[in-house]
Amino acid sequence: MTLTQENKPFDNIGTTPPAGRREWIGLAVLMLPTLLIAMDLTVLHLAVPSLSADLQPSGSQLLWITDIYGFMIAGSLITMGTLGDRIGRRRLLLLGAAAFGVASVLAAFSTSAGMLIAARALLGVAGATLMPSTMSLIRSMFLDSRQRTAAIGIWVSGFSVGSALGPLIGGLLLENFWWGSVFLLGVPVMVVLLVMGPVLLPEHRDPHPGRFDLSSAGMSLAAVLLVIYGLKQIAEDGPGWLPALLVVIGLVIGFTFVQRQRRLTDPLIDLQLFQVPAFSASLMTYTLGIFAAFGSFLFIAQYLQLVLGLSPLQAGLWSVPGAIAFILGSNSAPKIVQRVRPAFVVAGGLTLAAVGLGMLTQVGISSLLLVVVGNTLMSLGFGFTFTLTVDLVVGAAPPERAGAASALAETGAELGGALGLAVLGSLGIAIYRRQVTAALPPGISPEMATAVQETLGGAVAAVGQLPDQLGAPLLSAAHGAFIQAVQLTALIGAVIMAALAILTAIMLRHVGRSEEPEAPAEVMHPTSLPALTVSPDLLSLSE
Repeated sequence: MTLTQENKPFDNIGTTPPAGRREWIGLAVLMLPTLLIAMDLTVLHLAVPSLSADLQPSGSQLLWITDIYGFMIAGSLITMGTLGDRIGRRRLLLLGAAAFGVASVLAAFSTSAGMLIAARALLGVAGATLMPSTMSLIRSMFLDSRQRTAAIGIWVSGFSVGSALGPLIGGLLLENFWWGSVFLLGVPVMVVLLVMGPVLLPEHRDPHPGRFDLSSAGMSLAAVLLVIYGLKQIAEDGPGWLPALLVVIGLVIGFTFVQRQRRLTDPLIDLQLFQVPAFSASLMTYTLGIFAAFGSFLFIAQYLQLVLGLSPLQAGLWSVPGAIAFILGSNSAPKIVQRVRPAFVVAGGLTLAAVGLGMLTQVGISSLLLVVVGNTLMSLGFGFTFTLTVDLVVGAAPPERAGAASALAETGAELGGALGLAVLGSLGIAIYRRQVTAALPPGISPEMATAVQETLGGAVAAVGQLPDQLGAPLLSAAHGAFIQAVQLTALIGAVIMAALAILTAIMLRHVGRSEEPEAPAEVMHPTSLPALTVSPDLLSLSE
């Protein structure tokens, strides 16, 4: 018997049949893209030195090689999520997997920087089909709310596993093969997905999709690309009129896009979803949680290597407790939410994250244990929070619109990550520059002073070229300035998490525990969802 939801009248369903062995095996297949995308975000940076020596890209080309993938994913998510609802989520997933495999081969065997940029752009478009499709298929496969929450917890934890495996596998490949080998990681994964997907995954689509509005698709692409590109430029180069103008133009296009959705009979995004408190609060919490996470992880990685002097491998090993905590949190949340209302579980996770960030406000020159414990608490809290907020976002949409809802969650994650890097990253750099400029010891040349003021990495490199009587005070000044930046950005993140904890405890208080009987499906329409039953991209680290 073919497992499909296409012809089932959801509006007349009063029970939610539990998922069986086939669905759980299918979930393992759906985790493959999650693992791959998380790994892909880490292995490219390892390959940059060798591909730079081979392809000799210009500085601008190298930036596009690293950035175009994330830009195309972010800009294409909304379109691909809605497209999956219309043509079938499994079909879109398999088409995207095939395209991802082809683009991976093109990237691996690129003979010029331009060819690699084009291949990475294609990888981004293909990658945008994967995450909304996997999330919405989980929504279709696991109709029971408790099972769905557990499935999303497992799916979310795949990001941590992929992030941990990426540097290990990528480093092993680069030690034995050429730089293109890291891109070939995607080929066997996609082959498995293409073979097993048609057997284990159901097809699901909106039975009455209506007309696909190309203008809305173009507007969503332009709005997200401009905003994220502008924010990223601000994060890298500081405030400027051009990136600010791009952000403003993107926001104007986004506003026009929203107004257009209000008028369309068949909108790309169902704006009625935002009238559901559980949906709006969960999406906002997920986005701002990613915002704080990206801003904090950016400084933690630098602290471990540039302040404490750990090697990349040592820094990675000290990050393992955080990854384990995230996996434990994301897989414990479904069990806890059977007895405790989601509002309190999400708020508790945010409180843990706030405590972890609060610990980082006390970081000093030698605070390895404090950083590890703070990062572990923060990751544990985010594991609870991201699992349940993603679950609520996907579960709030009616089954035929789950792809669009999933795309909104992923778009929120991309925007949150870009904002975290731009706002907290730029703020941290500004604090560092101001403090280190005021503390520069006399006798430093203007050229070296400029390098020191740019980044902590530049300061550490400069110290190696100076005698001890100049290098030691310079390094001390740079470390002190950087620590102040870490402390202030952690404080901002802690305040945001604490405020979100209070907000979610209020806005999600009506959402029932997952052990409570699920309401008949006819109440699962966006206009009548004030009492939803409970039905997570670390993170992709931004490239």
